[in-house]
Amino acid sequence: MILYILCFILFLVGLYGVITRRNVIKIVLGICIMEYSLNLLLILIGYVDEGVAPIVVRETMASKFVDPLPQAMVLTVIVIGLATTAMLLAIAIRVYKKHGTFDIREIKNLKG
Repeated sequence: MILYILCFILFLVGLYGVITRRNVIKIVLGICIMEYSLNLLLILIGYVDEGVAPIVVRETMASKFVDPLPQAMVLTVIVIGLATTAMLLAIAIRVYKKHGTFDIREIKNLKG
């Protein structure tokens, strides 16, 4: 139970970074922290004590199996998160080249 709470706290740390920071790069890092906390939560959901891979053979018929679906979901989320992070950083670089700053307040004031 404590691990689920720690995942929630890690998510809140990322959310705090997104809400309170004005630097675009720091906001992107906050989003990445939130994504990683969700990955950890999905991995914890699929974890089973003394579980084995779900390959059906005679020796493992009475064993507990690990659910492979959360693992597949985490792999998908990692790929999507990488693409999202790359896109956000590319947008941040384009904004920096146009306005010369990463600060959101100054970008709003420029309106150009």
